[in-house]
Amino acid sequence: MANNNKHKLETRLIHAGVEPDPSTGAIMTPIYQTSTYVQAAPGDHKGYEYARTQNPTRTALQNALASIENGQYGLSFGSGMAATDAVAKLLMPGDEVIVSNDLYGGTYRIFTKVFANYGIKFHFIPMDDAQNIRNYVNDNTKMVWVETPTNPLLNIIDIEACATITKEHNLMLVVDNTFASPYLQNPLDWGADIVLHSATKYLGGHSDVVHGALIVNDAGLEERLRFIQNSCGAVPGPHDCWLVLRGIKTLHVRMQRHCENGKAIAEWLKSNPKVDKVLWVGFENHPNHAIAKKQMRGFGGMISFTLKGDNLDDALEVLKKTELFSLAESLGGVESLIGHPASMTHGSIPREERIKNGLSDSLIRLSVGIEDVNDLIDDLKQAIG
Repeated sequence: MANNNKHKLETRLIHAGVEPDPSTGAIMTPIYQTSTYVQAAPGDHKGYEYARTQNPTRTALQNALASIENGQYGLSFGSGMAATDAVAKLLMPGDEVIVSNDLYGGTYRIFTKVFANYGIKFHFIPMDDAQNIRNYVNDNTKMVWVETPTNPLLNIIDIEACATITKEHNLMLVVDNTFASPYLQNPLDWGADIVLHSATKYLGGHSDVVHGALIVNDAGLEERLRFIQNSCGAVPGPHDCWLVLRGIKTLHVRMQRHCENGKAIAEWLKSNPKVDKVLWVGFENHPNHAIAKKQMRGFGGMISFTLKGDNLDDALEVLKKTELFSLAESLGGVESLIGHPASMTHGSIPREERIKNGLSDSLIRLSVGIEDVNDLIDDLKQAIG
């Protein structure tokens, strides 16, 4: 039933990729903690030869990932950055990539500090109007890289409009779907070629695993990515795969609460006289809110905000005072987190670039968890004052 999409998403989240263990009937996928597999004769095996290339626990997860993103093929990686690295290795020296200018700092770092050294050029541009992409397409352009919602400014990019442009020019469209999760958004349905996840976040959901994922529909593209993965070795261990597979089973109920709590906290922040800007895609006056309604099934639990006066010291005081909102990097876990993008998740982006793109030094980012929402609001109330 790995890719059987006749069932509703909530059902596939629990069952996709999972079959009872044939030797025992165990309902949970075993953790196949092995590095190699016995062969009856050279080349005569049961589909598994060496664990860098294949592992049954990873296979179950990859099938589940493909199903919940409405794709044909899933690939699991040791981290979200390992997945990013594999996609970038599809490129050649002289190629150019058009990238949304508000994006995860680690993605910016690997593009500018690693792959730029190999003769690949990256254009970081605003994509709130997807037509802006056309201004940067040339004969060397090979890929368009999109985050939506973006990290940390929660900008919304029209995936379908991007796909129209990339198909016109025979470009590859990559969409990082980490902030939305497959429960809220399925970029392949809107024309993306590759969907990327830091599965560390909402897919794992419990802040206990580091993992990455890619999902595609094209068999040739899957073959290229799998070759890169096997050759370069950025694979996850079976226990990590098992943790993500377990996390996926509750994604729908977790995301429902993330969305409910996120809405309540965003509205409370907006009503607080000490708060200035509140960035949450569910507000009707949020830029491209209509696009979010079109391509998403909910608005999530990620919120960024600034205080009146936009003062860094005031922001740092709030970060010190929260109790339920833990000061930590990452997002998407059941517990609520608070962070300072300028010095934490986006510290690798030069300050002038951050400011130019609208990421102020005093911006605060929330990953709203699934605790009691009134307790969370009380925590923010005592921290903000």
